[in-house]
Amino acid sequence: MEHIILYIAVFTFGIFIGSFLNVCILRLPLKQEIVVERSHCFTCGNVLKWYELFPIFSFLIQKGHCRNCDAKLSWQYPLVETACGISYILIFMRHGFTHTTVIYSLCASVLLVIAVIDWRTFEIPLGLNICIAVLGIVNLFFDLSNWLDYLLGAIAVSGLFLLIYLVTKGRGIGGGDVKLMAAAGLLLGLEGVILSLMIGAVAGSVIHLLLMKYKGKDHVLAFGPYLTAGIFITMLYGKEIVVWYLSWFGI
Repeated sequence: MEHIILYIAVFTFGIFIGSFLNVCILRLPLKQEIVVERSHCFTCGNVLKWYELFPIFSFLIQKGHCRNCDAKLSWQYPLVETACGISYILIFMRHGFTHTTVIYSLCASVLLVIAVIDWRTFEIPLGLNICIAVLGIVNLFFDLSNWLDYLLGAIAVSGLFLLIYLVTKGRGIGGGDVKLMAAAGLLLGLEGVILSLMIGAVAGSVIHLLLMKYKGKDHVLAFGPYLTAGIFITMLYGKEIVVWYLSWFGI
């Protein structure tokens, strides 16, 4: 029972953070203020009341419509809030009461914002990559003896991406992806960032091919959402996946 109550508390905290992430997702691409300006309906501009700001529940109670103008609200709101709550629970279950849980939960929040924004706009705001890099620096202070691994992680995949970016003049990979993997490598280390790339590449190839075939998607894909998925999975089970993979080669 204590564990259930604890998980509910973590989930509740996560969905409230997810509510703020929705604000970031909507306003960052538009270069709008994300802290000072109050939440409002993007259709009629009506400032939301406090009882309209409860994550998930307000959306369900209002049946997915604005109380003022009856405009239909995007399912992004409850989905992002739920995803954030679930990610917090998964990270907490995996890492417990540790500094890693705090760092990874903050990183998961940023990754969620990156994934949705890049999916929509094909751009990753620089500030979000900087946030992950800062988390990587904080994490480094807890594991200074392995500083070289984190340094190599920061330059390995991002260096490859940068080369592709330069050779293709930005057509083969986006500059935001280069910075994302540099920040992720600083947080996860060499082994972790390579695994993140592998997971992201496989997921991106399979899913986007399916989207092209059944949804008529263009061949150009936003790589960010798949890379963020790879980073998140690595934060949860990276070491176990690497051990399992190497066992196939008797290593």
